[in-house]
Amino acid sequence: MKKTIIGLSTAVALSSSLFASDTSNNEMLKQIQLLKKQIQMLETKLNSNETKVSNLEKSFTDKRFTKLEKTVDRNSRKIQDVKAHDAGDNIKWDIDFRTQYDNVQYKLGNGKKVSNEAIFSNRLWLGMKFQADDNSIFYGTLSYNKLFGDNRADIMSDGGTPNNANFDWVTNEAATNDNSLKVKEAYWLYKNDSFLGNSDVSWTASVGRRPSTDGLGINFRADQSRKSALSHTVNVEFDGASARFNLDKITGVSGMWLKFCAGRGLTNAKLRFSADGLDYMKDGDTSENVDMAGVILVPYDDGQYSIHMNYAKAWNLIGNKYSDYGTSNQGKFHNFGDIQLATIMFKAWGIGNGISDFLDDTTVFASYAMSKTSPDGGNAMLGSTDSETGHSFWIGANMPCPITDSARVGIEWNKGSKYWRSMTYGEDTMAGSKIAARGTAWEIYRNQKLTDALSFSLRYTHIKYDYTGSNGFFGDYGTPIDINKSPTSVEEAQNITANVRYRF
Repeated sequence: MKKTIIGLSTAVALSSSLFASDTSNNEMLKQIQLLKKQIQMLETKLNSNETKVSNLEKSFTDKRFTKLEKTVDRNSRKIQDVKAHDAGDNIKWDIDFRTQYDNVQYKLGNGKKVSNEAIFSNRLWLGMKFQADDNSIFYGTLSYNKLFGDNRADIMSDGGTPNNANFDWVTNEAATNDNSLKVKEAYWLYKNDSFLGNSDVSWTASVGRRPSTDGLGINFRADQSRKSALSHTVNVEFDGASARFNLDKITGVSGMWLKFCAGRGLTNAKLRFSADGLDYMKDGDTSENVDMAGVILVPYDDGQYSIHMNYAKAWNLIGNKYSDYGTSNQGKFHNFGDIQLATIMFKAWGIGNGISDFLDDTTVFASYAMSKTSPDGGNAMLGSTDSETGHSFWIGANMPCPITDSARVGIEWNKGSKYWRSMTYGEDTMAGSKIAARGTAWEIYRNQKLTDALSFSLRYTHIKYDYTGSNGFFGDYGTPIDINKSPTSVEEAQNITANVRYRF
C-alpha cells in the first residue's frame, strides 16, 4: 500500500517536470495541490481498509472464536466415538457360498456298476462374529446345504404328503408350518492373558455349538483355515465346551498347548406335551445320552514343524439291529457300547530351509489313528461282542501349482483296517467319509483363486473297500464283512467334484 502512494507521488513529480514549459507556475501549483488532496483521500481510504482487515484478524483470536473452535473439536471427537461404538455394536458377517457339481460312481461286489453323473448343489455359510469386550467373542455360522430343486425320494418313501405345500418350487413363496433354520456353529469364546494370576499361561474357554468339522488334515483339501479338532478321528458337529491353556512360556517348549473338550451328541429326553406328562424326563424307549470327552495336546510347534495329538472317549454309541428290519422298530437306535479314539499327527509347513521356493511353500503331514471298542452287555458292537481295535494311516501333501502362482494342488492317501471306526460323519464328500474307509483311499485336488472373492476347486476321490460298514453307525449295520462275501455292497467308490466358491 505504501508502494502505491510512493508511485503516485513520483508520477506527480514527473508530471510537473514534463509540463513546466507549457503552463504557468500558478497553474502548476493549483494542479499539485489538487493532486495532493486526491492522494490524501486515497491514502485515507486505503488506511481505513487496513484497519478493517486488522480488526477482522483480531476478531479471529477473540475468545468467542476460540470457544467455537473447542466446541467443533469436541463434537468431532464425539462423532468418532459414536462411529466406533456403532461399529462395535454390529455383528460382523462373512459369506461363504459354494455351487458344486458331483459325479458319483459305485462298483458293487458282484461287479455291477451304478452312478449319478450330474449332482448339483448349493451351500451357503453365513458367518457371524461379535466382540463385546477385550476378553469375550461370539462366533456363529448359519448353514444352508441343498441339492438343486426338489428331492422327492425321502417324501415318497414315507408315503407322500397330503399336499405339495413343501414342494421346492414354492417353499419360499408359500406359507408353511416349518420354522427350521440350521445353525452349524454358535458359541462364545472367553480369553485371558493370565490364568489364576500366572501371566505365563494364557487361556481360553468356550461353550456352545462347536467348530468341530474341517479340522486339521481335512482343512487342506477343503481350502480353508483349520477348525478345532483333529479330523482323523473327529469330524462331526456336536454341542459342548472346551478350555485351552498355552504352556509354551511356562515349559519353555515352543508352541506347546493343551485343550480339554467335552460334549453331548444325543440327549435322552421326552419333549413337551408328552402323553404321560413327564416332559423332558428320560425316555426308556430310546437310547441313552451319547457323550464324548477328550484332550488335544500340541507338545511342539515352532511354526514350521509341529506335532498334534488327541485322545477321546465316547459313551453309549448308537446303531440299528438287523432284527428290527421289517418291524415297527425299524430305524430305532439302540446303545451298543463305548469307543476310545487316539491320533498323533506330524505336520511340516515347509520342507527344509531355503532348499527351493517350491519346498518352502509345501505342506506335508502324516497321521496315525486308532479306535478301540467296548461293547455293552450282550450287544455286538461292530459285529463283535469282544473289544476290537482298529487302525488307520493317513498322509498328504499340499503344494504350489507348477502352472500358476494362484493355485495349489494336493494329494492324499489313507488306509483303514477291518475294525477301524472314526467319528467323521461330517466329512464333505458325496461318496461318504474317505477317512472312515476300511480299505484304501486316495485323492488329488486343485484349488485356484480367481479373484479376491472367487475360487475354483477340482477334486477326484477313489475308495477301495476291503470290508463293509465304513459309513455306518455302531450297530449291526456297521459290521465289517469281507467285500468278497457281500455281493450287493459297494466295493469301489469314486467322486469327481468341481465347485465355484464365493468368500468375502
